[in-house]
Amino acid sequence: MQQREDTPLATLHPQTRCLRCGGTLEWSEEHSVLLGCPCCSPLDQAAQRVSRGLAGREEKEKSHWAAGRVGDIDFTGSSRTKGKFMRVRANTDPVLIYQMLTEQWGLAPPHLVVALVGGDELAQMKPWLRDTVRKGLVKAAQSTGAWILTSGLRFGITKHLGQAVRDHSLASTSSKVRVVAIGIAPWNMIHNREALLKAKADEPAVYEPQDLPHGSVYSLDCHHSHFVLVEEEPHRAGATSEMRVKLLKHISLQRTGYGGAGSFEIPVLCLLVHGEPRILKRMYKGIGNSTPWLILSGSGGVADILVTLLNRGSWDIDSVQEQLLDTFPNAHHSTDISNWVKLIQKILDHGHLLTVHDPEQESSELDTVILKALVKACKSQSQEAQDFLDELKLAVAWNRVDIAKSDIFNGDLEWQACDLEEVMMDALINDKPDFVRLFVDNGVNLGEFLTYGRLQELYWSVSEKSLLYHLLLKKYQERQALRGTARSHALPGHHPPEQGDRKARFTLLEVSKVLKDFLHDSCKGFYQKVPTEKTAKGRHNQKNLAELEESCEHPWRDLFLWAVLQNRQQMANYFWAMMPEAVAAALAGCKILKEMSRLESEAESARSMKEAKYEQFALDLFGECYSNSEDRAYALLVRRTRCWSKTTILNLATEADAKSFFAHDGVQAMLTKMWWGAMTTDTAISKLMLSFFCPALIWTNLIKFSEEELDKHNGGEPFVELDSLDTEKALLLTDDDDPLDGNPATQSCVSVWWRFLSRRWRRFWNAPVTVFLGNVIMYFAFLFLFTYVLLLDFRPPLPQGPGGPEIMLYFWVFTLVLEELRQSFFTDEEINIFKKLKLYVEDNWNKCDMVAISLFVVGVSCRMLHNTYEAGRTVLAIDFMVFTLRLIHIFAIHKQLGPKIIIVERMMKDVFFFLFFLSVWLIAYGVATQALLHPNDPRIDWVFRRALYRPYLHIFGQIPLEEIDAAKWPDTNCTTEPDEIIMGTLPPCPNIYANWLVILLLVIFLLVTNVLLLNLLIAMFSYTFQVVQGNTDIFWKFQRYNLIVEYHSRPALAPPFIIISHLSQLLFSLVKQPESKQEHLERELPAGLDQRLMTWEKVQKENYLAKLERQHLESSEERLKSTSSKVQNLLKIVGGFKDQEKRLVSMESQVRYCGEVLSWIAECFAQSTLKCGREAPRAPKSLAGVEESSSTDPPHSQPDKDVKVDGKEARPGHSGYGATKRFPYIDE
Repeated sequence: MQQREDTPLATLHPQTRCLRCGGTLEWSEEHSVLLGCPCCSPLDQAAQRVSRGLAGREEKEKSHWAAGRVGDIDFTGSSRTKGKFMRVRANTDPVLIYQMLTEQWGLAPPHLVVALVGGDELAQMKPWLRDTVRKGLVKAAQSTGAWILTSGLRFGITKHLGQAVRDHSLASTSSKVRVVAIGIAPWNMIHNREALLKAKADEPAVYEPQDLPHGSVYSLDCHHSHFVLVEEEPHRAGATSEMRVKLLKHISLQRTGYGGAGSFEIPVLCLLVHGEPRILKRMYKGIGNSTPWLILSGSGGVADILVTLLNRGSWDIDSVQEQLLDTFPNAHHSTDISNWVKLIQKILDHGHLLTVHDPEQESSELDTVILKALVKACKSQSQEAQDFLDELKLAVAWNRVDIAKSDIFNGDLEWQACDLEEVMMDALINDKPDFVRLFVDNGVNLGEFLTYGRLQELYWSVSEKSLLYHLLLKKYQERQALRGTARSHALPGHHPPEQGDRKARFTLLEVSKVLKDFLHDSCKGFYQKVPTEKTAKGRHNQKNLAELEESCEHPWRDLFLWAVLQNRQQMANYFWAMMPEAVAAALAGCKILKEMSRLESEAESARSMKEAKYEQFALDLFGECYSNSEDRAYALLVRRTRCWSKTTILNLATEADAKSFFAHDGVQAMLTKMWWGAMTTDTAISKLMLSFFCPALIWTNLIKFSEEELDKHNGGEPFVELDSLDTEKALLLTDDDDPLDGNPATQSCVSVWWRFLSRRWRRFWNAPVTVFLGNVIMYFAFLFLFTYVLLLDFRPPLPQGPGGPEIMLYFWVFTLVLEELRQSFFTDEEINIFKKLKLYVEDNWNKCDMVAISLFVVGVSCRMLHNTYEAGRTVLAIDFMVFTLRLIHIFAIHKQLGPKIIIVERMMKDVFFFLFFLSVWLIAYGVATQALLHPNDPRIDWVFRRALYRPYLHIFGQIPLEEIDAAKWPDTNCTTEPDEIIMGTLPPCPNIYANWLVILLLVIFLLVTNVLLLNLLIAMFSYTFQVVQGNTDIFWKFQRYNLIVEYHSRPALAPPFIIISHLSQLLFSLVKQPESKQEHLERELPAGLDQRLMTWEKVQKENYLAKLERQHLESSEERLKSTSSKVQNLLKIVGGFKDQEKRLVSMESQVRYCGEVLSWIAECFAQSTLKCGREAPRAPKSLAGVEESSSTDPPHSQPDKDVKVDGKEARPGHSGYGATKRFPYIDE
């Protein structure tokens, strides 16, 4: 058998060098081994060659494996699973085994290793124990991608664990995070191991798993994916346990990363279930490597003994021996009992590495217990914050922020900001908002942490399945297409992907383009400091790298956008709560999610985007600001933001189509102030009309101006201090074209009066309400002139016409065209002409204006020619209808008519759906009756009239029975000749065949259309009215904003006098830069005023968030959680009584010991000699001293022979009081 095991699968290349000593190795065909090197043995040479990669490819490596050493397993039966195995000696280096697992077999380095110890002795397990292993352990391991090390044998608890791993693997959807079950078993305990010897490089071994009874051999578990089979030497028992300890020690020294940002040492934990006494030695050696142990209480065996002693608080040798004999009745050998007792004492000396978990008594999940055990072990060894990074990263991986708060960030450790940078990136990438909040609260400064390079890495981590990735990829491909396929150099700020990395590495240039598609000008200039494309070759230089290392100017805003673009709303909500300019940020997030919901293909993601509450956040926060100070809230609306490219909140709300925001009372109040301009908002319409037609009344007290009231309130000096928010109302809502230069007392009376008259005149006519009133009056005059021309003065073509009124109409329309051109191309926005044209065409009323002007030009062109004179009149008549319908837009400002106009617009959509159903019945009935009554009528116009027009009139009651019913046909001459019918000599004779069917079709048609379809239309109108009625006020207020902004930017004069304003603007633009009226909607506040306004907004945001928190805490759900938490705390307090009981028991044992010592001393002194006939009392063992002295030397520093010590030697570990004190002459 031994010769077969060492037989090579293929011939090695001659003169291979040893990887350890560098000596030359030659293959011996005679002995089938490598010769020439003493450090290479036949049993582990296969593992060395494979793990260290002597060959470059896997096919060549397989040829170096010895038969039965390394191979694949095909499990037969119902499972049909596959696995891999390696067979090694007991002294094989664990480095080779780990390299085989990770490098050759392709296993990712684990983020946790749990070694299951014991449990194989249990043929029948309790249900709770089986559930703990199946659900708790595997679930905890699956959340991080862990390795579970077991015996790999199909028996006991290992069998149930394998089934749980299989179930979780089948249910898991992630290919990156998975649980790996690795079995480490002795070779001589494997049933049917001869089948593994038949494994070849290209042919796996066929293995049939079997359920065998308790005995000396067991079958391999088919649900384990990897096996390490250890060949134990006959004279050295327990070599497999030593191999497990060494492998765990090596794995604990390796480093791994989670999320791609940082790396940490792999945490290793041993889970003790039941256990025979032989496990004590393995447990002692594991503790010597500082490996924490989790003991499952109630599982029996050694586990229950250790739990009992830990709970008791103190013990002695007799009690430990009694526990061992009660648990294991067959163990009567005194030497074994003595060794077990000493091992137990040494194990209990390191109580900081032992954690007890009772699933029947504790409600904590197993992953929580595992993490607490790791943190407990780390705390006992170090108090430096850097030493807790491994446990902190594991807490991030498991998303257990509660443990991080209670055990890591509890105030005992002092964390530096640099220590938390890696875990901060992990928390950001893996969407852990609670940890992000925790790290920020504990020292992470985002202003220093977030650089442009790190922000770029965050966008690299975007999931390939997300919508953001596809948008960035599209921009990336467009840029690559512009660069050309010949230019393959890397872009500045862009790291090309490594070979095999198919994921594109986006730059912030693609991010800014995606944001521009969503926010337009609100994100102008984002990330411009980051290197972008250059005309020269794109090479990395020091300047580009330095810019990538610069800190972001607005870190909270950049992280908020990053989270919103990935639809991570909980993370984005936290960033929104921390960032400045919260109202603007909420509106920007609302705009982005609305646009992305239209592009998202997944219904669930689109629904969550639509249900985002950022518009509500903006509305509620502005309401909080408005309730605190109206003037500051008005300033907030028109203030140019710092983080959003100097855009205003009103512009962002318009971009986001936030109708509810515009419907807020504060926004409407400001719009009302803007609508009335410098006049007070309580001015009566009658006074305004009277002043409009009699301008001299402007200089009387008929109309009051708000500035004058403010002047009286401030004593005539309204703008003394720009940093004072008390004058904000005057700063933002006035049109101060004549600043108060000089002292009015020194000016002449004429100049003061002239200034008063000019200011009153200008402010009255520049108010939007006055501009609107003038445009309405002049538009009615335009329609009256148009009506007069069409009906009374539409003269023939040249030379008779056109007349004077018609020429005046032409000039009037010309001024309208000039105003439309000004609105479309000569606006204040700094955008290109095509974008301006696109924005102009998007408005429906602008489309109506374009149609009206186009029809007017066509009509005037046709009326100038004799041949098309009547056509011109027709076109102009239709054009008059279009101009008249334009009045609807003017009356949209009315509070009663505005909402009704919106309802009519919505009902028009219902009419189109109704016409579709009506046309189906109309065509069906009309064609059928025409075919039955007049089958031979060749006149096309009469065919359409009878097939479409006459059925349509039937709906309204016009039913000519004399043309349908044969009984009522008049006695007139008719013909069936086509020629006479075409010439119109005689009417066509109707067909009397099946006239009854015509009557029946008429009845059905009237029943369906007049009863069914018309009532359906009424029901649709009623439903639309009910649905829209509740929101019409919101829609109307949004339209009111657009109308006010439109007339706020219009010249004061209405057409046709508006040409005077156009000429004056043109002249002023040639002389100097004209002042734009848009400046009153976008104000650049002074630095001090702006900073105070931002601070005030931040305070209001904190008040709003506190109010939300109170509402959340007062909810029924949170009250139940609070009650449950209080009950849990009460249970913890009650559980603390158990610790007090331990202390009392320990104190009683110490007092008893002291009493025995004193009695013994008294008895000694009572005798003449200082010798006593009995031995000194033994000091009881206590955990009180163990926990205080956990920093003693580890047990591995002592030789194993110290375990077997004579009773007269000093007892190892920590003893009770007086145990280490020597009495004179007593110990002699």
